Amino acid sequence: MSEEQGVFDPGLQTERTLLAWRRTCLAFGVASIVAMRFTVETAGVLAVFAGVVGAGLSVAAYVAAAIGYRRANRALRRTGSLDHGAAPIALATAAALVLGAACGTYLVLSALNP
Repeated sequence: MSEEQGVFDPGLQTERTLLAWRRTCLAFGVASIVAMRFTVETAGVLAVFAGVVGAGLSVAAYVAAAIGYRRANRALRRTGSLDHGAAPIALATAAALVLGAACGTYLVLSALNP
């Protein structure tokens, strides 16, 4: 393993952050698919759309977190300062909002069609 590819921090903070992002993205993706499964009878195509968009945003956040980890690790090795973006946060927030909107829509449709 070259010096450029090694782990920067002996405390592994960047690695723990990446693992937390992976866990969060997996949870959002699974929640989106499960929500789609349970709401498809009530909401139809809208439930499928929300499930696919939520799962897609979760995958995008997962990829952005992996790219951010590599960027942060590289910056810490070169300059000693942390360089990271907010793309994983924005994508995970969008996935949570889509999931929340799907749940709200399900509640409204369930109330209108008992």
